[in-house]
Amino acid sequence: MRYLSELTNPRVYVALAALSLLLIVPALIGSAFWIHIFVTICVFGALSTAWNIVGGYAGQLSLGHTIFYGLGGYTTALLIQHFGLTPWVGMFAGAAVSVVVAVGIGYPCFRLRGPFFSLATIAFLEVIRLLVIHFNGLTGGSAGLIVPLQIGWEWMIFREKMNYLYIAFGLLLLALVVSLAIRNSRLGFYLTAVREREDAAQAAGVHNAQVKLYAVMISAALTSFVGAFHAMYMTFLEPATMFSLATAVEVAMFALIGGLGTVAGPLLGTLLVVPIAEAARGWLGASANGLHGLVYGSVLVLMTLTLPGGLVGTFGPRVTAWLDKLPGARKRVDRDPPPLRKVAGTKGEVVLETRNLKKLFGGLVATDNVTVDLKRGEILGIIGPNGAGKTTLFNQMSGFLKPTSGTITVRNAKGEMVTPDSADGFARLGVGRTFQIVQPFGKLSVIENIMIGAFLHHPHVEDARASALRVARLVGLEALKDVEARNLPIGDLKRLEVARTLATEPSILLLDEVMAGQSQADTQKMVEIIRAIRDTGVSVIAIEHNMHAIMSLSDRIVVVDSGKVIAEGDPKTVVTNRKVIEAYLGEDFANAQGL
Repeated sequence: MRYLSELTNPRVYVALAALSLLLIVPALIGSAFWIHIFVTICVFGALSTAWNIVGGYAGQLSLGHTIFYGLGGYTTALLIQHFGLTPWVGMFAGAAVSVVVAVGIGYPCFRLRGPFFSLATIAFLEVIRLLVIHFNGLTGGSAGLIVPLQIGWEWMIFREKMNYLYIAFGLLLLALVVSLAIRNSRLGFYLTAVREREDAAQAAGVHNAQVKLYAVMISAALTSFVGAFHAMYMTFLEPATMFSLATAVEVAMFALIGGLGTVAGPLLGTLLVVPIAEAARGWLGASANGLHGLVYGSVLVLMTLTLPGGLVGTFGPRVTAWLDKLPGARKRVDRDPPPLRKVAGTKGEVVLETRNLKKLFGGLVATDNVTVDLKRGEILGIIGPNGAGKTTLFNQMSGFLKPTSGTITVRNAKGEMVTPDSADGFARLGVGRTFQIVQPFGKLSVIENIMIGAFLHHPHVEDARASALRVARLVGLEALKDVEARNLPIGDLKRLEVARTLATEPSILLLDEVMAGQSQADTQKMVEIIRAIRDTGVSVIAIEHNMHAIMSLSDRIVVVDSGKVIAEGDPKTVVTNRKVIEAYLGEDFANAQGL
């Protein structure tokens, strides 16, 4: 009943009506040529939508995606040829092969950044193309492979071209439904977070490599399905076509023109470009050989210069606002947030412990035998001059840096002191951290930013949103919940950083200069927020240069200089320590305090 009720939503019924035109228009025209164009639109729209899951949502610019298109086609054709299996079975076998290959390629390649990832995917595409050519006894080599011509739905080969369009449209619809489901799920939010800022995503408990692998596996399966169908449509396969770099670039380009990381963008990009190029080739014949490349390039240049956000990124908000005025539109009603969780445990017990922590960067000693204990329910301040090693210490305490020597242990839910092995492992154990330079997910709203943290303990979107709303109220961001994070001033960004971390429901909170660069009013708000957090049982470590704030907040203070702990104790004791005055506070501070 819930899904049926969604059909009355104007965003749904208008989208379905628009999609139905892909079947209605060619049926009315009745031309085999135009049916071919619409089959091509559906095929490339589905390919681009599948690619967008990796390239748009996760931000991984794969230029070797036709690996899975070719594997789907060849696997299906070979199973027909050698075993007489229907392509309806072969396409699932091809998808399984593609998923295995996707994991084999993705696992090592996702460790690469920027252009190196794209180059690696091109290299894998070329390797697989050459392997297909090499095993000519099985695949037909460079001469290609002919699909046995057996007519009927069982063999996916027809005399009536409209039947091909029905299947192509079904594959497009499948790709769009999967893309929409991912976009509105925890996986979709995680992929966006990984695309925007990988470190911030890890700090929120996201296993970056794992979510990328999920994305490429789903994308590979969808791409393989389309490749299997297209092989049946063309009835002839050759390595240069099935494993084409040019096709992979075109598919990525359609998503870029329509709007990366959007559901409708890849299809709109395809609808804009493919009919022009295909119609030109049909009308001009052999004289238009290569013209489609000119059309694609021209449209891409124009779109990049005039609409850098793509069609959906530029016009999407206006269209959405118009749709929401149609009959059946309904406003979101947020659920009442759950009560603030109290952290269990014995007050005063050690919850985080570092022993003889040393970190070397070449010949530089960033932390030198640092031993620090954090007790449950306390606020521990860490102060020291710039370059003293405070943030390096934080990075080790949160798993972003591996210590050269020494140990870090955290108390888990069972009361055991354990050592996590990764940044997301620290987050899952209840260690939340902020960053000295704020790392918001700029294209997400305030509430969506906080939801990235809330997903750690609330996998369902509505539960995560309710939990995020509770945190937004706590830090004073509820009124800004629908504002994109990139539009916030620094004070609100600092509070958003704390909110996203707090949404992970940590038992230990590491705050790295959350009051830096703020006005006095914002600083006072932050002090009140930190005290409210401590009152829920969360233990806090704060690095701060605002001496008045950190002295009033802290139960205990550790002073670091040149990577070493030079003093530790209650605030009054620390500020009178001569070593601290000489290394950090200075004589002016001492005189002002009457020391």
